[in-house]
Amino acid sequence: MKRKLLLFLLMLLLILHKPISTLASPYPFAPSPQVPPFSPFPNSMSASSPGIVMGAEQRQMDSHKKMVIAIAIASTSLGAVILSVLCIWIYHTKYPSKSKGKNVQRSDAEKGLTSAPTLSKFSSIKLVGKKGCVPIIDYKQIEKATGNYKESNILGEGGFGCVYKARLEDNLEVAVKKLHCENPCAEQEFENEVELLSKIQHPNVISLLGCSSNEDTRIIVYELMHNGSLETQLHGPSHGSALTWHLRMKIALDTARGLKYLHEHCYPAVIHRDLKSSNILLDTKFNAKLSDFGLAITNGTQNKNNIKLSGTLGYVAPEYLLDGMFLEHEKQLLQNFNCYLFEAMPQLTDRSKLPNIVDPVIKDTMDPKHLYQVAAVAVLCVQPEPSYRPLIADVLHSLIPLVPVELGGTLKVAQLPQQVLPGNPHEDSSP
Repeated sequence: MKRKLLLFLLMLLLILHKPISTLASPYPFAPSPQVPPFSPFPNSMSASSPGIVMGAEQRQMDSHKKMVIAIAIASTSLGAVILSVLCIWIYHTKYPSKSKGKNVQRSDAEKGLTSAPTLSKFSSIKLVGKKGCVPIIDYKQIEKATGNYKESNILGEGGFGCVYKARLEDNLEVAVKKLHCENPCAEQEFENEVELLSKIQHPNVISLLGCSSNEDTRIIVYELMHNGSLETQLHGPSHGSALTWHLRMKIALDTARGLKYLHEHCYPAVIHRDLKSSNILLDTKFNAKLSDFGLAITNGTQNKNNIKLSGTLGYVAPEYLLDGMFLEHEKQLLQNFNCYLFEAMPQLTDRSKLPNIVDPVIKDTMDPKHLYQVAAVAVLCVQPEPSYRPLIADVLHSLIPLVPVELGGTLKVAQLPQQVLPGNPHEDSSP
């Protein structure tokens, strides 16, 4: 829009910079009047004819007046156009229209905000139709790509099935979620996730590549995230050794960016409702992406009869669960989670005790001020009273200064103060 307005102004300026004589004429391309022939009479004879001289002077004055009027009109018109353009630009800058927001998914896609491959580039992948705007991939081809769902290709397991690593033709590696839809809830999750992800494109949200079905089996195909889930990185064989303090802050920032997009830039807003470490996936550069939108909703309301679809117990806001009817084992899980939270709270709010709950892998590797700030944000996010919890935009802004510039934040690592946490054995004790 700005470029078009600037181009329009430039064209006006180019037009108005033509010779004034051209502007004064109603027919700018008409031939100019012929110059009168040279008079054979001397100047003294011309001077002796006052009527002729006065008529010439009058015509010259009239021509001058017309020129002044033309310049005034052109200047006024140009000023009015510039003022109108400025007003329109200010309005669109300060009050972006809702229509722009509604088309944000398409704009993001055009800008290339997601780096996931598109199946249109791979001619050998057999597509058998479309579900909305989502390609439907031939089921036999997916079955072959997963090695007939070989156990060694399992990347993770969920409530209704497993996620497999697969290699389609043209060497395209993907992740395949296989859902067993004898249960109506599984069918509902499949439909919900495909519908939502088909409309969402963002660097911090997993990309949907296609889907498939065969009898009671439903398939969702995603981009492959080579570093697995955050849960696997933290609690798997490596026990978090690959995740430095700065990488962990980057993952938190990426997650906040993904949530902010869902909450503030999707119309209607998307509420994930099952955000946990196993649903935060990491690519080769540890960029984090939100996944598993089967339980997501597109508004803040919730049907009390549908309380069972409120997400994993312990990972949702407590007010979502207040009116629910739970089984005994579900109540026990919720109580256990609350116990963990209440045990951690005194240590999160006490700076002298805070180092005791830091992961040993990263202990003593961060600026203590940064650790205190993260703990303060964590405490606010788990407040029982909803109005005390920060918006995701506030969380995002609090994390940006803690992430190095090269990882997407504003922190200049070279300028970090040489500080250590209390009790660090390497601390210099000299006065």
